[in-house]
Amino acid sequence: MQRLGKAALTILGIVTTCIANTASAHHAFAAEFDREKPVSLRGRVTEMRWANPHAWIYIDVENDDGSVTNWALETRAANNLIRLGWRREDLPAGTELVVEAWQARNDTPTASIESVTFSDGRSLFVGSPDQPQP
Repeated sequence: MQRLGKAALTILGIVTTCIANTASAHHAFAAEFDREKPVSLRGRVTEMRWANPHAWIYIDVENDDGSVTNWALETRAANNLIRLGWRREDLPAGTELVVEAWQARNDTPTASIESVTFSDGRSLFVGSPDQPQP
């Protein structure tokens, strides 16, 4: 009986460690993005990565000098985007978007998306990072 108790405690410890490591791997919005740095970007999709805990949209944005910067745009988890009305076929490469977002604190071309608007006026909402996820 004592061996069974020790085995159960060992398994419980392993499970607790795994859960703690997974939870700490997910960052808070304020740790990476700056609410005081809103950005509005117009560009063309180069890639959409449907993933968890965050999906990513990559767009090429033309700068004032004519050069192009590829922005990495973080969204909510793929399963949350689907509940908000997003579909995989919405963002093929080449799709033109206007993105409202908050830039990364480190000033890299990385941002957290609030919403995207297509050239036909259709919008998809991601949501404020301060709002609970659906």
